[in-house]
Amino acid sequence: QVQLVESGGGLVQTGGSLRLSCAASGRTFSNYVMGWFRQAPGKAREFVAAVTWIGGMTSYADSVKGRFIVSRDYAKKTAYLQMNSLKPEDTAVYYCAAGPRGNGYDYWGQGTQVTVSS
Repeated sequence: QVQLVESGGGLVQTGGSLRLSCAASGRTFSNYVMGWFRQAPGKAREFVAAVTWIGGMTSYADSVKGRFIVSRDYAKKTAYLQMNSLKPEDTAVYYCAAGPRGNGYDYWGQGTQVTVSS
Protein backbone atom coordinates (compact mmCIF):
# COMPACT_ATOMS: atom_id res chain seq x y z
CA GLN A 1 0.00 0.00 0.00
CA VAL A 2 1.19 3.49 -0.87
CA GLN A 3 -0.08 6.69 0.70
CA LEU A 4 0.26 10.01 -1.12
CA VAL A 5 -0.18 13.46 0.40
CA GLU A 6 -0.13 16.60 -1.73
CA SER A 7 0.68 20.07 -0.47
CA GLY A 8 1.56 23.49 -1.83
CA GLY A 9 -1.66 24.57 -3.48
CA GLY A 10 -3.13 28.02 -3.05
CA LEU A 11 -4.20 31.25 -4.70
CA VAL A 12 -1.84 33.01 -7.09
CA GLN A 13 -2.13 35.76 -9.69
CA THR A 14 -1.73 35.20 -13.41
CA GLY A 15 1.94 34.83 -14.25
CA GLY A 16 2.83 33.64 -10.76
CA SER A 17 4.37 30.39 -9.60
CA LEU A 18 3.56 27.59 -7.18
CA ARG A 19 5.32 24.37 -6.25
CA LEU A 20 3.30 21.33 -5.38
CA SER A 21 4.74 18.45 -3.37
CA CYS A 22 3.62 14.85 -3.15
CA ALA A 23 5.00 12.87 -0.25
CA ALA A 24 4.82 9.10 -0.58
CA SER A 25 4.83 6.70 2.34
CA GLY A 26 4.23 3.05 2.91
CA ARG A 27 5.36 0.49 0.41
CA THR A 28 6.98 2.16 -2.59
CA PHE A 29 8.61 0.54 -5.60
CA SER A 30 11.54 1.68 -7.67
CA ASN A 31 9.72 0.86 -10.91
CA TYR A 32 6.91 3.27 -10.15
CA VAL A 33 5.90 6.39 -12.01
CA MET A 34 4.66 9.48 -10.18
CA GLY A 35 2.03 11.38 -12.08
CA TRP A 36 0.26 14.70 -11.68
CA PHE A 37 -3.31 15.18 -12.83
CA ARG A 38 -5.81 17.99 -12.48
CA GLN A 39 -9.54 18.42 -12.57
CA ALA A 40 -11.30 21.72 -13.11
CA PRO A 41 -14.98 22.22 -12.18
CA GLY A 42 -17.25 20.57 -14.72
CA LYS A 43 -14.34 19.01 -16.60
CA ALA A 44 -12.79 15.58 -16.76
CA ARG A 45 -9.57 14.84 -14.96
CA GLU A 46 -6.57 15.34 -17.22
CA PHE A 47 -2.94 14.33 -17.23
CA VAL A 48 -0.44 17.07 -16.45
CA ALA A 49 3.00 15.52 -16.03
CA ALA A 50 4.83 12.42 -14.84
CA VAL A 51 8.26 11.37 -13.67
CA THR A 52 9.81 7.94 -13.09
CA TRP A 53 11.28 7.20 -9.67
CA ILE A 54 14.35 5.63 -11.30
CA GLY A 55 16.02 7.68 -13.96
CA GLY A 56 13.78 10.70 -13.54
CA MET A 57 12.33 10.47 -17.05
CA THR A 58 9.61 13.05 -17.55
CA SER A 59 6.57 13.62 -19.73
CA TYR A 60 4.19 16.57 -20.00
CA ALA A 61 0.84 17.53 -21.40
CA ASP A 62 1.16 19.98 -24.28
CA SER A 63 -0.77 22.58 -22.31
CA VAL A 64 1.96 22.84 -19.64
CA LYS A 65 5.16 22.19 -21.61
CA GLY A 66 7.68 24.94 -21.07
CA ARG A 67 5.86 26.21 -17.97
CA PHE A 68 5.72 23.27 -15.55
CA ILE A 69 8.60 21.14 -14.32
CA VAL A 70 8.11 17.74 -12.69
CA SER A 71 10.83 16.24 -10.54
CA ARG A 72 11.38 13.82 -7.68
CA ASP A 73 13.66 13.34 -4.72
CA TYR A 74 14.07 9.60 -4.45
CA ALA A 75 15.61 9.70 -0.98
CA LYS A 76 12.75 11.81 0.38
CA LYS A 77 10.10 9.83 -1.52
CA THR A 78 8.67 13.11 -2.70
CA ALA A 79 7.62 14.29 -6.14
CA TYR A 80 7.30 17.93 -7.11
CA LEU A 81 5.46 19.99 -9.68
CA GLN A 82 6.94 23.43 -10.21
CA MET A 83 4.31 25.55 -11.94
CA ASN A 84 5.44 28.79 -13.58
CA SER A 85 3.69 31.39 -15.73
CA LEU A 86 0.37 30.27 -14.34
CA LYS A 87 -2.82 31.06 -16.23
CA PRO A 88 -6.45 31.17 -15.08
CA GLU A 89 -7.08 27.99 -17.08
CA ASP A 90 -4.63 26.17 -14.79
CA THR A 91 -7.16 26.54 -11.98
CA ALA A 92 -8.08 23.05 -10.78
CA VAL A 93 -7.67 20.49 -8.05
CA TYR A 94 -4.31 18.86 -8.59
CA TYR A 95 -3.75 15.22 -7.71
CA CYS A 96 -0.64 13.13 -7.56
CA ALA A 97 -0.76 9.45 -8.38
CA ALA A 98 1.60 6.48 -8.35
CA GLY A 99 1.74 3.21 -10.21
CA PRO A 100 3.99 0.73 -11.99
CA ARG A 101 5.44 1.90 -15.28
CA GLY A 102 3.16 1.06 -18.16
CA ASN A 103 0.37 -0.13 -15.89
CA GLY A 104 -1.63 2.92 -14.96
CA TYR A 105 -1.94 4.51 -11.55
CA ASP A 106 -2.99 2.52 -8.52
CA TYR A 107 -2.72 5.10 -5.78
CA TRP A 108 -4.01 8.66 -5.56
CA GLY A 109 -3.62 11.57 -3.20
CA GLN A 110 -6.47 13.64 -1.81
CA GLY A 111 -5.81 16.62 -4.07
CA THR A 112 -4.79 20.22 -3.53
CA GLN A 113 -6.57 23.29 -4.89
CA VAL A 114 -4.76 25.66 -7.20
CA THR A 115 -6.54 28.89 -8.10
CA VAL A 116 -5.09 31.40 -10.55
CA SER A 117 -6.74 34.80 -10.52
CA SER A 118 -6.84 37.02 -13.59
